Amino acid sequence: MKVATHHLRCTECTTVIGKDEVSSNFRCPLCNGLYEVVYSWTNAAAGPDSRLPNPSALRWLWQERRSSTMPVDQSGVWRFRDLLPIVDDLEKVITLREGNTPLYDLPRCAKAAGIDWLLAKHQGMNPTGSFKDTGMTAALSVASQRGFEWVACASTGNTSAAMAAYAARAGLRSIVFIPEGKIAWGKLSQSMDYGALTIQLKTDFDGCVKILGELVKQFPIYLLNSVNPYRLEGQKTPAFELVEQMEWQVPEHVIVPGGNLANSSALAKGFAEMRELGLIPRTPKISIIQAEGANPLYRSLQENGGESLTPVVANTRATAIRIGNPASWRKAVNALRTTGGWCDQVSEQEIALAKAEIGAEGVGCEPASAVTLAGLKKLVAQGKISTEERVVLILTGHTLKDSAYTIDYHRNELFSDAEKAQLSPGEQLQHAALRKPPIVLDADPSLVLRTLESHMHQPQPA
Repeated sequence: MKVATHHLRCTECTTVIGKDEVSSNFRCPLCNGLYEVVYSWTNAAAGPDSRLPNPSALRWLWQERRSSTMPVDQSGVWRFRDLLPIVDDLEKVITLREGNTPLYDLPRCAKAAGIDWLLAKHQGMNPTGSFKDTGMTAALSVASQRGFEWVACASTGNTSAAMAAYAARAGLRSIVFIPEGKIAWGKLSQSMDYGALTIQLKTDFDGCVKILGELVKQFPIYLLNSVNPYRLEGQKTPAFELVEQMEWQVPEHVIVPGGNLANSSALAKGFAEMRELGLIPRTPKISIIQAEGANPLYRSLQENGGESLTPVVANTRATAIRIGNPASWRKAVNALRTTGGWCDQVSEQEIALAKAEIGAEGVGCEPASAVTLAGLKKLVAQGKISTEERVVLILTGHTLKDSAYTIDYHRNELFSDAEKAQLSPGEQLQHAALRKPPIVLDADPSLVLRTLESHMHQPQPA
């Protein structure tokens, strides 16, 4: 299906430029704002004579592509390519069959949160184990078709893994800048395995971003952090998948972790485009949850209604969202305002409990993903989400991304004694019921039998 080409529009001063006019750091030269990709249907801008995609035809076409063996059709991103016409040659798209991630029912987590109906869209089931793959296939395909040899990103882990994998697939060379310490090595091992040049800088994530921003101005390196608007075009497609999996019903609420804050705006864009094209009648509320130790957006909204943001020194065990100066914060504020969602913060103990509760349903996720359930509990308690609302959590990363966190939690070694002392007796019982540390026994059959019998007589958790 042929649709109009795209332009880039600054999200702050609204200046529109051609796709080949953008600067190497993807910043507007007039106001330093970030760009978004716009099409003929964006914000209902199309005139009455415009030829827009037909919603019924799109639904049928997207479903038909599921039976195709073509790589672009097997991709859960490029299957929806009619709504992201950003590449010229589909045969040269760089894909690892990303997307097509499952939507899980979480009845016990729903009960813990105090609602009737809860689903989780698990983006950790992508090829490299995180939601970043959906954006990377889009942006790296653009880089490849525009003739770049080098690509680069600053990363706390997931972005580097995705970029390195897709660059390797494309035959491009990749550079990863990571902050010193406090990074999940399971993630970094991926970028090493996929052949990236890995540079560890003695600074935090935001410092890595600053260095990289200077380098791309001086060398022909294609920047693949989320300031790249083509990343967000790929990251909007889980919104399409989600409503398709729900038989084109729209949930009342979608909850997203808040790190660099591009994902929330990408999903909001996807839902908005579907509404504008008549694919869905309304958009869901999108809420963003941050860790207390990395909460610049939450602070901004509390202090000045999101008009300005003061960076913080980020400190949380949820490494994927340990970001103190998020690049896409204005986009995130706009997503909250346009959808009617909220932003909240959760503690380290609340994150750990929520992660264990999700895991107890057989659905593992990395710590950053679990802020969604922890935040849901708060929003329900505050009366912002009612019992009967349909809620979808976006789980952004696989549980094996940070296995050390999980092991430390179940061994009761994750928190310091001072942190444990802050828990109420009820909270301590909740954690104790969820911990499943390994039992070390002598190789004595009778001892093993007695131990098993003692566990078999314990009631199954509800």
